[in-house]
Amino acid sequence: MSQPVLGILTLYMNEKKRLEERPIYQRMIAEGQKLGLDVFVFTPSDVHKSKDLIYALIYDPKSRKWTRAWRNFPHLIFDRCRIQKSKRFEQLRQFRSKYGHLHFLNRPLRDKWTIHQVLSKKPNFREHLPDTALFNDLSDVYRLLKRNNPIYLKPINGTGGRGILKIEKIGPKLYQIQGRNPQRKIISPQKLHPSRLGPYLLNWRSRNRYIVQEGIRIQLPNGRVHDYRILVQKNGSGEWEVTGGAGRVGVQRSITSNIHGGGHAVPMNTQLSVWFPSEERRSEIRRETDQLCLDISKYLEETYGTLCELALDIAIDKEGHIYVLEVNPKPAREVFALSGDMEAYRKAITRPLEYALWQYNKKNDNKNDNKNDKQTAAE
Repeated sequence: MSQPVLGILTLYMNEKKRLEERPIYQRMIAEGQKLGLDVFVFTPSDVHKSKDLIYALIYDPKSRKWTRAWRNFPHLIFDRCRIQKSKRFEQLRQFRSKYGHLHFLNRPLRDKWTIHQVLSKKPNFREHLPDTALFNDLSDVYRLLKRNNPIYLKPINGTGGRGILKIEKIGPKLYQIQGRNPQRKIISPQKLHPSRLGPYLLNWRSRNRYIVQEGIRIQLPNGRVHDYRILVQKNGSGEWEVTGGAGRVGVQRSITSNIHGGGHAVPMNTQLSVWFPSEERRSEIRRETDQLCLDISKYLEETYGTLCELALDIAIDKEGHIYVLEVNPKPAREVFALSGDMEAYRKAITRPLEYALWQYNKKNDNKNDNKNDKQTAAE
């Protein structure tokens, strides 16, 4: 049997062909070698236009050097491409359309609004979803603001905290807004009269499509916001498992906790202990959180097709109620290393590889079973 080959599909960050997540790919390639899995990295622009060949990026763990070589298409593809507005993302769309028949470990999810609607169909998920609406016009904002204070504006395809705006009514005729612009730069709090709020929000929305969402009160005693990142992955037996969870705390004056936006990571139990001193209560919340994340992962796979990992951003209020803020199909892994959970970090890297091997062996076993069935029928 030939050695199984996994291609990690990604996008270049810029026209200079700089790779995002290069250190993670180096670790995955090295771990893949230990498992007997040949791993290389490629982008849609590395695919030959007329031949089924890829000008692959290959890493040698011994020399610690990257090289290029023409390779045949891999047996399996691990899609790590995040949404971006660029020519490169259009190339990705074309690749997925042309090569959709290939064996992908994971498929794209939809935008935040669509995922919210899909999860809302299940009663056991509905109570864990913040009040949310699509921002079609200002009435959507004011309607949600009557029910909730504060609220957030979020781009439906945004990542890393970019373009998020917090709106809070602080007086009969006064609102306060703060957030992060599309480049993640912090926008300091500003006070606006109602007559100025509408034009400001319409101008903000002109950059993207947005949802309006209930603000969960997750400010710590020091004024910083926090949430939790839960990573759920398929294991080497094709089953969903919670790989780990970590707390994230935003920088001063930030309305988001994202690591890439300057936030820092802490062990989940340490963060929970700020509001829940009882170990028994913390364990109960962890169990409920893990089960919710597993149930959501299974349901989304049933809805959208094959998935191999999801990261869920979770808010937990002072009463211990769990809210699902966002579902990320292309999660980063460094939150576990930064929080000191090196075992979860190791699993976060190796589990997609172990799942890829399981998929490869399962596919070959099915081929052999079909071959044996045909031989038996012929006899």
